[in-house]
Amino acid sequence: MKISSRFTVGVHILSLLATSPDGPCTSEWIAGSVNTNPVIIRRLTGQLKKAGLVNVRPGTGGAYLVKDASAITLLDVYRAVEVVEEGQLFHFHEEPNPECMVGANIQAVLQLILLRAQSAMEQILADVTLKELVTTMIESKSTRS
Repeated sequence: MKISSRFTVGVHILSLLATSPDGPCTSEWIAGSVNTNPVIIRRLTGQLKKAGLVNVRPGTGGAYLVKDASAITLLDVYRAVEVVEEGQLFHFHEEPNPECMVGANIQAVLQLILLRAQSAMEQILADVTLKELVTTMIESKSTRS
């Protein structure tokens, strides 16, 4: 299973807003960059707004960052777009066989390991700001030119 693409699209949206010199960006313009439907962009932008990362001008006004890119981490985006249900990245089968040695014990043993894995991933996301990501993207583009 993969983590929902809402995370990477959310990062894409915020990166566009952080690098847009022309002010607020419309969902249609953002959708052109992401290559998706503007409705999907509007849904995600609504989640980013609810999280306090962006604001949206009514009508065709467009979206813009309300926080500096250096104050937004990838973990903020991950949490804003609700990539995982109930904050748990890993899900267990609901009813393993209690008569089986593995079925009766796997969840208790595996849960601690998976919580550590999720915590490590979240720490990495918390350590990267949108500003760092955008700066790296710009530097990468200039070295390829």
